[in-house]
Amino acid sequence: MLAWTIYISFASALVLMFLPKDRPAAARVLALLAAAAGFGVAAAAFFQSTPGEMVTVVDVPWIPSLGIRYHLAADGISLTLVLLTGLAAVAGILFSWNITHRANEFFALYLALIGGVYGVFLSFDAFLLFVFYEIAIIPKYFIIAIWGSTRREYGAMKLALYSFVGSAMVLVGLIAAYVVSGANTMSLMELARYPFPPGFQFWVFPLVFVGFAILAGLWPFHTWAPTGHVAAPTAASMLLAGVVMKLGAYGCLRVAMTLFPDGLGPWGFDVMGLGSWRDVIALLAVIGIVYGAMVALVQKDFKFVIGYSSVSHMGFVLLGLATLNTIGLSGAVLQMFSHGVIAGLLFAVVGRMVYDRTHTRELTALEGMRLAKAMPFAAGTFVVAGVASMGLPGFSGFIAELQVLIGAWNGYPTLTIVTGCGILVGIAYTLRVMQKAFFGDDPVAARGSAADGETVHALDPISIPERLGAVILIAASLIVGLYPRVLLDRILPSFDSALFQWLRMGGGQ
Repeated sequence: MLAWTIYISFASALVLMFLPKDRPAAARVLALLAAAAGFGVAAAAFFQSTPGEMVTVVDVPWIPSLGIRYHLAADGISLTLVLLTGLAAVAGILFSWNITHRANEFFALYLALIGGVYGVFLSFDAFLLFVFYEIAIIPKYFIIAIWGSTRREYGAMKLALYSFVGSAMVLVGLIAAYVVSGANTMSLMELARYPFPPGFQFWVFPLVFVGFAILAGLWPFHTWAPTGHVAAPTAASMLLAGVVMKLGAYGCLRVAMTLFPDGLGPWGFDVMGLGSWRDVIALLAVIGIVYGAMVALVQKDFKFVIGYSSVSHMGFVLLGLATLNTIGLSGAVLQMFSHGVIAGLLFAVVGRMVYDRTHTRELTALEGMRLAKAMPFAAGTFVVAGVASMGLPGFSGFIAELQVLIGAWNGYPTLTIVTGCGILVGIAYTLRVMQKAFFGDDPVAARGSAADGETVHALDPISIPERLGAVILIAASLIVGLYPRVLLDRILPSFDSALFQWLRMGGGQ
């Protein structure tokens, strides 16, 4: 049944390409129905699943001469991220209800991207996963380059180049693993059981991990993310932060850490206090958390604040992966879901509710518009999303970041303390941008607050689709925050499988 998330997305994208270009309403409705159907399939599979069980969806030969199979399967980790993808897909279309320019092409590319994302999360053949990974990269370039805003060609090209460089690194690693194993298979299950030589894993692990981590926003390879987010239209920003960055983190966990676990073991020597690639990943993750938060604190562009915030919060995912213990790893997966929901909501407020109406993202200009009075729903939504991003108890971000910090304390107490400082900076930039964008009262800034130099007198009301999209994302964060077992009961047993046996042993430490 889960395979239909892929088929519905791609089939609907194909149908949309043949719709008349003068019928944007029909394109929107068809896209929403396709996304809702995919989400319905994902939700049904998630709640009908048995914790700890990996379900094979389809497994048939694809390229028999190379031992490559069309193998789709799902465990609790996959199901959690497939559910997130369905949520993000529906919400993104609701926040794109105003798209009229080449609407059929926009939603066709949007659904093609969603289909690729579903494919990555469900693939248990390494080559198939790589193919879907590439499919997801191509549509986002065109979505940003055609429907984007600020420096859209530059943002789209930078994102594509970074993504393809990372993909090339991953492909080299996968080909090397295929040749060295001599098993004539790309099955993740089979390759995970093969005892690759430690010397081989020493160099291929960082190659594959960093190749995927580039898309996850790993510092210092993160610079594509803020520019890509700012250039992208609202739905693309929501997808980039909500699910596309998760493709990188998922690849790090599912491929790099699973196939080459000895690559995380001790080197046998120290370099500047670092004795393993695990230590390097943890350090870079914490730098990303603090750096992203500090840069967000001084931004003048509203969307850049959220863009760097996204980089900071993805650092928690990578830090959780570096812990190599069950609580940290499960926290990383939970943070993928939480960040996908919260960041998507933040970008929706900034891009659709604020920028599309005021035509500016400059905080000094927004400060005099009294947006809390002009758009109370947008202000309230941002306050909720902001406190959720800060990690307020009751929202999904709190339990996710708490698990990562607890898991990190066992191996990296000093880095955990530094991460705590990054959280404090995160609170500071969130309160700052909240005050300036919505609750400012600067009459000087009000003069010339519009992009064309005219004072903004009235703003369009928040539409019903936007309200519905916001409610869906807020509800998702609240449900997981108040009852995290709804996800953890499926995530935690997944780490007891044979795939993660070596990681449960502590990464060879």
